[in-house]
Amino acid sequence: MFRSRRSLLVRQLWKQRCITSNRGQGEGAPPNPEDLHNALRPAVHQLFKKLKDEHLWQLSEAVKSRGRWDCGCIWLPWEVRAGKQVLPPQVLLCRLYRWPDLRTNAELKSLSHCQNFWRRSGEGTTICCNPYHLSRLAAPVAISFGSKVKSCRTVLSRVPLTEEESDFYNVRGLQDTTLSRGSIQDGHWCKLAYWEHRTRVGRLYSVTEPSVDIFHDLPKASGFCLGFLGSGPSNEIVRRTRKKIGQGLVLSNEQGDVWVYNRSEHPIFINSPTLATAPARGQPVHKVLPGFSIKVFDAEQAAHLLGCYDLGDGPCDPHSVRISFAKGWGAYYSRQFITSCPCWLEILLSTPDIVCAPY
Repeated sequence: MFRSRRSLLVRQLWKQRCITSNRGQGEGAPPNPEDLHNALRPAVHQLFKKLKDEHLWQLSEAVKSRGRWDCGCIWLPWEVRAGKQVLPPQVLLCRLYRWPDLRTNAELKSLSHCQNFWRRSGEGTTICCNPYHLSRLAAPVAISFGSKVKSCRTVLSRVPLTEEESDFYNVRGLQDTTLSRGSIQDGHWCKLAYWEHRTRVGRLYSVTEPSVDIFHDLPKASGFCLGFLGSGPSNEIVRRTRKKIGQGLVLSNEQGDVWVYNRSEHPIFINSPTLATAPARGQPVHKVLPGFSIKVFDAEQAAHLLGCYDLGDGPCDPHSVRISFAKGWGAYYSRQFITSCPCWLEILLSTPDIVCAPY
């Protein structure tokens, strides 16, 4: 690559740095991104010098597209030194282009389409530092199962259904008898159902690959495209919310546990039995910011829940996860139930032995 072209790419990459802080969950006021970037500038330019011409171009494409299409892995040594400061390259670039308040590598998680995801810990002398091959971990929630049966009865204490909840599940049972997980012979680890308010749109989507993209508008992607479902919503709120789905999310099965990565530009809201943390009216809803990942299904915790679960006591299901796009519901929102949300997804996980199959 000619020196002038390389210099132009470096200048463009510096200008494309993140100018606003994507604040972490549960943290205080975010630091000023410009102050952080100026402090990192020597290390950043040292890193750019180490990149081969093709990798510099790849990084430029990844940053310009904001992850809308995959530009491949960008390999660098494990550490980049600038004076006395030593940083992992993936932390440095994620601070520069995604999260200025990122502190350590422990807050990051490789996505399943990155080669780093398939490597054993500490394997190799280089690491992929493509900032869009990484997600930021949502604040983890710990549930103690010291006394297994007693604990899960407390966490998932059941309450009588409201009239709206009862109507929804009665209607669903009468109108749609296809919402079943199937058996191990079916070869899928989950099925996806897309809903708009109280109406299911389109057919069930069976997932057989370890991961699947779920999106409304994502160039060069394959997976579950919500934009193709139905003839177009007549409800204005639904239309606006559909547009906010954008790049949507990535759902992945990782050694029996199920993860969700929010790749859209708006928060998603998640309800899962294994994310429950305290007894409450209804089930807790977790807000996940853009760029964050969260484990929405923990196989070990679900196994404990099965022993104390009373399916006849309400609509709670230990192998079902519900996700609303852009709109929250529950005690802290105007929408009390997910059936009031414009666009939402139901993940129907197969039996435990199927869930562990892909890896």
